[in-house]
Order: sequence, then C-alpha cells, then structure tokens
Amino acid sequence: MKVPAFDLPLADIRASLGAVRRPLRVAIMRARNPFNVGAIIRVAHSFLVEEILLVGSETYYERAAMGMAKYENIVNLPDEAAFLDRVRALGWKMVVFEREVATADLWKADLPDSCVMVFGSEADGVPASIIAAADQVVAIPMYGINHSFPVTVAAGIAMAEWTRRFYA
Repeated sequence: MKVPAFDLPLADIRASLGAVRRPLRVAIMRARNPFNVGAIIRVAHSFLVEEILLVGSETYYERAAMGMAKYENIVNLPDEAAFLDRVRALGWKMVVFEREVATADLWKADLPDSCVMVFGSEADGVPASIIAAADQVVAIPMYGINHSFPVTVAAGIAMAEWTRRFYA
C-alpha cells in the first residue's frame, strides 16, 4: 500500500486510507484506562481497522494515540447497551477477548473475516452482558506465570493475528 503524504489535506489522507481499510472493528471498554485506549487507537491505525468503538464516557489520553486518532473512524458509545444495540443492528460478528471465560485460543479460533473485536479495561475486563452476547470468546495463549497481557498488547496481538490470516 502506498502511504498518503502527511502534507495532504486531512480529508484527502482519510479518503486514501478509507479505500484500503479492512473489515475489522475494535471496541474498547474505557473504564479507568485512558492511556491504554489512546495506545490501542494508535495500534488499530497501524492495521487500518474500519472503525474504533469507544464504550463509556471516560476521556482517553490523546498523546498515547500519537496523533493517529484524527485519521481514524472513532465512534463514541455511552455504554454497553448502546454498543450491543449497534452490534445487533449492523449484524456484526463479535469476538470478545477475555481469558478467564474463553472457549478458544487465538491460534485455533475460527476468526470471522469481518468482525468486531472487543477488549475490556485493565481493571474490570469485558462486562458480562457483552460476553454473553459474543459469537466467540477468545484467549491469547500465555506461557509464563503472569496471568494476563496488558490490554494494549493483547489488542495488538489479536489485530496482528487477524491481519496475518486475511491480509498476509
């Protein structure tokens, strides 16, 4: 892919990127993780996801996004009910990343070629109502004694694996 020049008008850059975006959406539960939300926006930009859904009303740390938010399609949703309404209305497949209740691991999961990946906050994880509505609950295999990845790392691993499968 040819990367558009930074000196183009923002609308031209967004249009150029829009033509090559991938059918992947990322949803982030914002509770108590403003730096992580900004960092995930930056990572999601690197994979040219279709849309980033921020669930909850907390602000995020814009500097962690390193300016990439202005190039992204960011949708702010007030709560998990609004998020679930959007998922159902648009008929998206929902893949939740939550280690403790996973039914598949990322290396073996049957990832849809078009989906929304859901990542919880570091403190509270993914809400039970969203887990219950998921098409799939996935864990990323871990091999050390640590019990979880930082959410930013988990999101990056998940997006990289999805991209490897569909756009390698």
